[in-house]
Amino acid sequence: MLVRKTVIPAAGYGTRLFPATKEEPKEMLPVFAKGSDGKVCVKPLLQLVFENLSHGGIREYCIITGRSKRAIEDHFTQDMLSLEWLEKRGKEDAAETLRDFYAILEASTIIWINQPEPKGFGDAVSKAELFCGNESCLVHAGDTLILSRRRSYVQSLIDTHVVKSSEATFYVKAVEKPQLYGVVESEDTGQGILRVERVVEKPKVPPSNLAIVPIYAFNPIIFKALEKTQPDERGEKQLTDAIQTLIEWGRKVYAVQLGEDEEYLDIGTPETYWYALKKLYEST
Repeated sequence: MLVRKTVIPAAGYGTRLFPATKEEPKEMLPVFAKGSDGKVCVKPLLQLVFENLSHGGIREYCIITGRSKRAIEDHFTQDMLSLEWLEKRGKEDAAETLRDFYAILEASTIIWINQPEPKGFGDAVSKAELFCGNESCLVHAGDTLILSRRRSYVQSLIDTHVVKSSEATFYVKAVEKPQLYGVVESEDTGQGILRVERVVEKPKVPPSNLAIVPIYAFNPIIFKALEKTQPDERGEKQLTDAIQTLIEWGRKVYAVQLGEDEEYLDIGTPETYWYALKKLYEST
């Protein structure tokens, strides 16, 4: 199935980054990037995510937001007055970078859906069922990015999903503390492609050191699995549990292992935010 749509959950409170994220969504925190002139500039992380998806051929988006997330929708709305202000003051480099962003927005369709309270990543994804319909989709966390030399990590994931006729496909990365992540038990099929046999969210005894990177390709059956998924002890519905349901139904699930030269970046904690800033600056 063709993958044309992407769901971007961006509704979490970001409490581990308080007080910076008390009013500012963590997905909008600034990171280093390359501007249109090739020089270092600063963009919100979510804009980088959006641009990477666009470069991977995606044109239809559903962004899941929550309370106090208005800044996201404002940023993704073209502001021609700001552009004119930059142009009048001779800030051509900044103006060109903004024009390029707006050109991508112009070529895209964005649907906004509200998650009134954070009830888990799986709950956020489930709200995009009408948007996805009977089509396959990507799910890309709004606070996560991959630095890769692949032609497009987005398109590489889609290619694997299609070639393997998989119901769910996602990236994994070897980590030092897998108990902090969703973790996979798998069989290596060669060329960095793993057939996933089991997934478990934040296990006390991890079955491997391969952590799930929250960038996925799904067939529509994921929404049926989410319907069957019960909230965990914190009252949150986990996407990992829905993927395990697919496995128990005998459906094919695959993972793509990131290479040693590929970086999985997220900004969920002060430590990972600092690491992301460092790596993104070095890559510009």
